[in-house]
Amino acid sequence: MNVKKSQENKRLLSVAPMMDWTDRHCRVFHRHITRHTLLYTEMVTTGALVYGDVERHLRYDGIEHPVALQLGGSDPADLAKSARLGEQWGYDEINLNCGCPSERVQKGAFGACLMLEPQLVADCVKAMRDVVSVDVTVKHRIGIDYNEEYGFVRDFIGTIADAGCSTFIVHARNAVLKGLSPKENREIPPLRYEVAYQLKREFPELEIIINGGVKTNEEIALHLEHVDGVMLGREAYHNPWLMADWDVRFYGDAPARPRSRVEVLEAMIPYIEEQLRLYGGHGLKLNSITRHMLGLMTGLPGARAFRQLLSDSKRLAAGDPRLLLEAAARMPMAA
Repeated sequence: MNVKKSQENKRLLSVAPMMDWTDRHCRVFHRHITRHTLLYTEMVTTGALVYGDVERHLRYDGIEHPVALQLGGSDPADLAKSARLGEQWGYDEINLNCGCPSERVQKGAFGACLMLEPQLVADCVKAMRDVVSVDVTVKHRIGIDYNEEYGFVRDFIGTIADAGCSTFIVHARNAVLKGLSPKENREIPPLRYEVAYQLKREFPELEIIINGGVKTNEEIALHLEHVDGVMLGREAYHNPWLMADWDVRFYGDAPARPRSRVEVLEAMIPYIEEQLRLYGGHGLKLNSITRHMLGLMTGLPGARAFRQLLSDSKRLAAGDPRLLLEAAARMPMAA
């Protein structure tokens, strides 16, 4: 692919915001695998920032950059306050969630149901853009329930673009608001990548990022022939070493000597020690961090033994991060 183009596109590759998964510890781990990939927080609701503990929700490690804050909300004033906080804390992008179909999120009148109110989304985007200088982006689905008319998502994007948004992360499935669980919403509605491709053709001046079901580097390369970027979710989480080739293959940035899996684990140990020292008294446990690394050895002989040791509750309770290296040492071949 065109390396020059990739270096100009900060959202060429990204890891999706995933509740209970892409917390700050997960993002530090991912950053030790890929230097350039854009990382996203879990969705943070405006209520948590306007009325809750801002430091708990927004703290992160400087190594995570570039890192984007995803917000959940539908009140323009609250979103503006939250976006301003995100910029003050140093996030590189503010993203509005218009794609989550869970009933809990719907009860808060945000997430995927916002696609039914494009003018409200436009008002929210404008309110945020008025108070921050970083990019404001929108992540959304391609339709609601069983409406597969292209015009629905085309008009949604057109309305939001008129409010100044130039980047859209398109999860290429519909969101079914009633009758399907969030998990089923990731599996049952069919993937329709051609919709995202058509959006890019119709709005060439906009940045269109595709999301949904991508699992291989070959698939990433294929999508990049049609859109500006690719976001991976569960595959990046469960098989994180997939990202090890991204800096070289897609960003044209070859390190003098690539890190091995074991060296990534070694790099995480000082971070874990510091986090346990700072926050151990507030309930942080070793497994809060190591749980994100269970998939690091995916595809290698001995991966199951690696996962088993890192899931041993007695060993984890001891709080010694060197357990990571002990688990790696049990692999029957060099990692």
